[in-house]
Amino acid sequence: MLIELFDFSDPRAVDAWRAIDDRVMGGVSRSRLRYDPAGHAVFEGDVSLAQNGGFASVRSSPGERGLAGAPTCLIEARGDPKQFKLSLLADDDFDSVNYQASFTTMGHDWQTISLPISSFRASFRGRDVPGAPALDPARIRQVGLMIAGRQSGPFALDIRRIGLA
Repeated sequence: MLIELFDFSDPRAVDAWRAIDDRVMGGVSRSRLRYDPAGHAVFEGDVSLAQNGGFASVRSSPGERGLAGAPTCLIEARGDPKQFKLSLLADDDFDSVNYQASFTTMGHDWQTISLPISSFRASFRGRDVPGAPALDPARIRQVGLMIAGRQSGPFALDIRRIGLA
């Protein structure tokens, strides 16, 4: 079974997302998720290391997004050959534990990236959370995208869809 969490061929799908950049901690990085008329979303921005910054992210609004027993999260994307993270959150809070898995895109061809649910690691404010329970895919409430790891400069990631299988 496949459940689409976000199908970005619908321009309204980006309306559920907001930026959460290092500005929340005094940095100056900026990002956004926008609709591209070619039929997909674009996570884009500029990461700055100034003022102890270094990350940019966007996150969906909370909602029923889980699928019991889902072994995999899929993202169809293309873009800069940088490392990105997909975040899954099991609650509606702004500042809470999130589960992250890293992925890298390889240029201008669309790829479907398969991220095993077991590969998502608990994190809080950029630090691992040892002893946190494993992510229960039935409890997913929010989805996020992030670029971090001191990858300064402009970036762009095109996304067609995010789903669970």
